[in-house]
Amino acid sequence: MLFRLLAIPNLNFYVNASLAAHTRFEIGGPARLLADASTETALIEALRAIEESGWRHTVIGGGTNLIVDDAGFDGAVVRYTGRGIEIAATNTGGATVRIEAGAVLQDIVDATIASGLRGLETMTGIPGWVGGAIYGNAGAYGHSIDERVVSVRFFDGSHIHETQKIREIDNSACEFRYRESIFKRKKDWVILSATLRLDPANADDLRAASESILKIRNAKYPPTMRCAGSIFKNLMLADLPESARVQVLREVVREGKVPSAYFLEQAGAKGMSRGAIKVADYHANLIYNDDGGTSRELLDLIAELKRRVRDQFGIELEEEVQYVGS
Repeated sequence: MLFRLLAIPNLNFYVNASLAAHTRFEIGGPARLLADASTETALIEALRAIEESGWRHTVIGGGTNLIVDDAGFDGAVVRYTGRGIEIAATNTGGATVRIEAGAVLQDIVDATIASGLRGLETMTGIPGWVGGAIYGNAGAYGHSIDERVVSVRFFDGSHIHETQKIREIDNSACEFRYRESIFKRKKDWVILSATLRLDPANADDLRAASESILKIRNAKYPPTMRCAGSIFKNLMLADLPESARVQVLREVVREGKVPSAYFLEQAGAKGMSRGAIKVADYHANLIYNDDGGTSRELLDLIAELKRRVRDQFGIELEEEVQYVGS
């Protein structure tokens, strides 16, 4: 199988590659193989070769929201690294922006601000790649990327041997919800690119708003901190059981959502730790690797936090992070 991969143009691969080096937590063992495809053709050919070899495989993005098992992944980990950006003006003064999934989200934020296009500035400072942002419907400050998505182009890996394996669906078919999309359920669908629609705005105003947001974000999530941002999704007030709803202070509710940190703080999460894995003492929904932490410690702490909230409030917290390995 390795000889087949060597023959694929625009594909780089690494044997026994560290996955910790490709995640924000800097935790986890190696992958049997890590393959980076910079073109759609390389991606499809690599996935076909890996599947026909019988190896296990998974596709990841920038590793922002990943927890990798300490034992690593006994198979092939594949990344699509295409980073193209195309901005085309529309008749209304705005623009459509086509972005490949491997583009760094911050690069897109910066490029659209420089072009005087509003819609992504609230996402400044969110790490990771565009594919992952679409996959998890990333957002901040009351806005999510789904508000700007026109369509998403993807490779349907469940039909890897068929001719029509690249498809494109519109916003409604993506089934976006809070931190959710159809791509989280369709694990064989690999996002290739997205088309967004943005509005015209003053570049200086957008840049000022972005810098203000970045300052706040960096104070909460320092760029050097080994963390995935918020570990748990916030909760919709309307979905909470009555027994939990009556305990929520009105002032903590934002756009119908209750921060998970609110419940975690009541459950005594701040400052908790398992080995080198710690909950920040200033934010109950922020878990970080203080240096040398393990996946086992991280999973144990997550499980304990979920148990405490479940026992006290009767609600089940759901992680934003995704898992790779056992």
